[in-house]
Amino acid sequence: MTWSLGYVPPREPELLDALFLAAGRSLHLANAFEMKCRWIVRCINLIEAHDAADEVATFDDIVAALPSDEMLGPTLRQLIQRMPASAELADVLRRAREARNFIAHEGAAIGDISTVREKHILKHAARLRAAVSDLAAGDNVASQWGYQLDEWRKPLPRDLIKAYPKMIDEWVFSHFGDLLDADSVPA
Repeated sequence: MTWSLGYVPPREPELLDALFLAAGRSLHLANAFEMKCRWIVRCINLIEAHDAADEVATFDDIVAALPSDEMLGPTLRQLIQRMPASAELADVLRRAREARNFIAHEGAAIGDISTVREKHILKHAARLRAAVSDLAAGDNVASQWGYQLDEWRKPLPRDLIKAYPKMIDEWVFSHFGDLLDADSVPA
C-alpha cells in the first residue's frame, strides 16, 4: 500500500473532482438520514416515557431515563416497529441503510487517483448514483415521519415528497452533465 497522494498528478482531474463532489454530497445526505432516524426514535421514546412517567417525574428525570442512541440498523428496526411501516416501506428503509453504508465506506473509494481511468470513474459514479437513489427513497420516508412529528398540524408537502428523489439526484450528480446517462456509462 502506498501513499494516497504522490508526485504523479491524476489522469482525470476534472472527472475525479466531479466524483469527489458527488461522494461528499452523498455523505452529507447519508449522515442527515441517520441523524433524522435517530431524532425520530428519540422523539418516540420521549413521548412514550412521558406518557408512562408518574406525576412527580420532572422533564429531566424523563430525559435521563431515555435509552441511548443506537447504530442505524437497530434504529431503523425500532422505526419499522413503531411507525406505520408496511413490508414495502421496511424494504425501502433496508435499502437506504445499505446505501448509507456503501456511501460511507466506499463512496469515494476509487483507487489510485494517479492511474484511475475515465471508464472506472464513471462506473463507480453510476454505482454511487444507484446508492444515492436508494438513500433518497428512505430519506423521503423518514422525512415524512419527521415532518409529521414536527409539524403535526400541517398536511404533508406532497409536491416536495414527489420532487425529492429528482432534487437529490440533480444536487449530487448534475455536475457530471450527461456522462452518467444510461448509454454513456461504459460497460
